[in-house]
Amino acid sequence: MSEHSANPSAAVVSGRPRAAKAVIPAAGLATRFLPATKAVPKELLPVVDRPVLQYIVEEAAQAGIGDVLLITGRGKTSMVDHFDRRPDLEERLAQKPDLLAAVKRTEELAAIYTCRQPEQLGLGHAVGYAESHVGDQPFAVLLGDEFVKLSEPLLPAMLELQARTGGVVLAFFEVDPAETKRYGIASVEPAEPELTDIGEVVKVTGMVEKPTPEEAPSNLAVLGRYVLPGKIFDAIRRTPPGSGGEIQLTDAMELLRTEGTPVHAIVYRGTRYDTGMPLGYLQTVVQIAAEREDLGSEFRKWLTDFVNSDASGGPNT
Repeated sequence: MSEHSANPSAAVVSGRPRAAKAVIPAAGLATRFLPATKAVPKELLPVVDRPVLQYIVEEAAQAGIGDVLLITGRGKTSMVDHFDRRPDLEERLAQKPDLLAAVKRTEELAAIYTCRQPEQLGLGHAVGYAESHVGDQPFAVLLGDEFVKLSEPLLPAMLELQARTGGVVLAFFEVDPAETKRYGIASVEPAEPELTDIGEVVKVTGMVEKPTPEEAPSNLAVLGRYVLPGKIFDAIRRTPPGSGGEIQLTDAMELLRTEGTPVHAIVYRGTRYDTGMPLGYLQTVVQIAAEREDLGSEFRKWLTDFVNSDASGGPNT
């Protein structure tokens, strides 16, 4: 749908191509946000004045990825519309350059493509639909309900690490042990010395999907960013249903690891925004609004007054 080139050239590191395409699985029903998501995809819920999905595409674009495939579901065509041209709107905004630039920016971030996942059978199942677009080249997967602060980037280091190793690259963040049942959890060991210049890199020795605190091998949870080799598609085909009766990407990556594919991860210490649940979404909106140069000062003052007056039982409007 974009005028951009569909096949941006990939940089080559250590004889291996650097991932140049990103896949965003976004076919879910978002039941936690119903009825709002009955007609509006969760990925388009606004965080101040930009939808969640735009923050994610901006993250990919900042890392040099200009080709993005959205794995969509029924009723989610508006996600593509957000990145399409609106000549009528642009004409109306001709005398408002700031707004016009903001609208046009969505068209210029990346070439946006789509693929329909007819039924939701797990993250591995969704990623498998990207094979015809990605081929046998490495690619990034960015989950559609979390993103990181652009000033604290994660993806560039992951792309570099995957280009050096040729394997699977994950991102981890530390969670409270009681929260392990919500995430894929890894066991790790120190990475090879020649990789440590990239960042806080660890070698992954095992992964398990959503273990109980008693079964969890660590408190390192998988953040929703992956850089994968093209061989992941064959592994997905050979992966039986796992947790929840779904085809889990974690299980497919673990299959590759047991067959000799190196699996590494970067432990991310920056700011991660999780909009997958209402509380996290609200926290993200408040945090980003409070940090905005144009809104932050006034918003923080209002928020402080609101919290203080509410705590004291006074007026809260």
